[in-house]
Amino acid sequence: MKRLLLIPVLFLTISLSAQNDFEIAKNVDIFVSILKELNAKYADDINPTDLVTKAINGMLENLDPYSVYYPESQIEEFKLMTTGQYGGIGSLILQHGKNVVISEPYENSPAQKSGLRAGDIILKVNGQNVQNKNSEEVSTILKGQPGTSLTIEIERPTDGKKYTFNVKREDIKFSPVPYSGMLDTKIGYINLSQFTEKASSEVKEAFLKLKEQGMKYLILDLRHNGGGLLIEAVNVMNLFVDQNVIIAETKGKIKEQNNIFRTRNAVIDKEIPIVVLVNETSASSSEIVAGAFQDLDRGVILGKKTFGKGLVQNIVPLSYNTSFKITVSKYYIPSGRCVQNIDYFNRDTLGVAPHIPDSLATPYKTRNGRTVYDKGGIEPDVITPDSIPSNILIALLFNNIIFDFCNEFAAKHDTILPPRQFKLSETEYQQFADYAKSKKFEYQTATEELMKELKDIAQNEKYFTAIEPVYNEIIKKIENEKSNDIYKFQNEISDFIANEIVARYYFQKGRIEHQLSTDPDVKLAMDILLDAKRYKAILSGKN
Repeated sequence: MKRLLLIPVLFLTISLSAQNDFEIAKNVDIFVSILKELNAKYADDINPTDLVTKAINGMLENLDPYSVYYPESQIEEFKLMTTGQYGGIGSLILQHGKNVVISEPYENSPAQKSGLRAGDIILKVNGQNVQNKNSEEVSTILKGQPGTSLTIEIERPTDGKKYTFNVKREDIKFSPVPYSGMLDTKIGYINLSQFTEKASSEVKEAFLKLKEQGMKYLILDLRHNGGGLLIEAVNVMNLFVDQNVIIAETKGKIKEQNNIFRTRNAVIDKEIPIVVLVNETSASSSEIVAGAFQDLDRGVILGKKTFGKGLVQNIVPLSYNTSFKITVSKYYIPSGRCVQNIDYFNRDTLGVAPHIPDSLATPYKTRNGRTVYDKGGIEPDVITPDSIPSNILIALLFNNIIFDFCNEFAAKHDTILPPRQFKLSETEYQQFADYAKSKKFEYQTATEELMKELKDIAQNEKYFTAIEPVYNEIIKKIENEKSNDIYKFQNEISDFIANEIVARYYFQKGRIEHQLSTDPDVKLAMDILLDAKRYKAILSGKN
């Protein structure tokens, strides 16, 4: 009977496949016909490449955000995604009003070696005026084949002069481990920013160096790590768990491509206590690693609930130097749960991809028997409170006031103390406060927004005339208090300014090292690692 039932099911599958093949052929023919008609008869000239790219992107938008087409013009971005490197000058840029400026040259990059500095306004590239272009357009111009040269004309606001630099593009390589070091005599720290090629080998190298320096505990920082290569996630886990342990499993439409990923090599250290830091932007391969640490009870997960990307993409090379990244399956971590947060494959009639509700979450068990759920993302063992920046700090950043002040500071000071020692003095903070006030920037506090809402409601309900004197008195007091915000939030603002200044001298490594001294999640992770009883209680589910 079972064999007889297989016949109609097989026939239906073949029929659906044949139907889809016919629909594809038919619609491709229609699309090509329209493109040819446009090229031959449209009233104005068309750009076929641009039209086709937009058509492809429009088609992919109806699927999930991770299936992406890369035309030949985006080959450097494609290289950056897969290898952590691209051809360019090696600098972050940002939109500063109507201008595009250098925001952070990378250490030992062509930009830094040529003399470009943070704050330099880009005027021309190879004689082409770029002042009316946005940062994305300028970025595309700056990227290109390693070995090719550029002339970049800039204006330096700190001295008001114009300069021209000859810059040769190089292969810009981002280390997946931008910083590692000892936080004290026993606790080591590794920042893993992306799972590109060699991520696991760089983590291993950093880990062994820290062991030589006396490391007894480890903090592995996966915050802001958006993922990357799945195999690198497996290899990172292999450093801390035994050989032949299942780390992830992929399941998709093509059964032959479903895989179980196990650790393949001898473990480096399966005993060292580990705290893994995660946050809302830890995604994909980061979630595989964090989830495996949790499911195998190998380390404590600390921070915020992760992003929830449990989809696997394959890279498909296409003709004419183009590529296609396509979602082919979902991945499942050792307990059997999938961390995918949004179900893109079962959209409602409006095309909305719904979130998986908590009520539908399924319980799973870790190796030690702790209960974990598939709520979408990895829920940390220790959840830390949100750190919400003050409105005044947001305004200072949005208006580039901190950015400009730090550039002026760097122009006046040849050196500063090492990253962990550098702080803004009271005198220097007062200089910043005076500088910020001279810019006459504006922002609204949450209290002001609520007061405005209260006024609107009171006016609608005809109460405002009666309460107007009291309302105006409250508004006046809020404005008086608001004028002192720059001092009320001095610690927060001062720490941010100091970190920006450190980056001018010690680049990305220095920025990370400086942040560690005031990072509350790192402080809590250190406390947990040094409290063996608490650490074991968390992993046993008895905390």
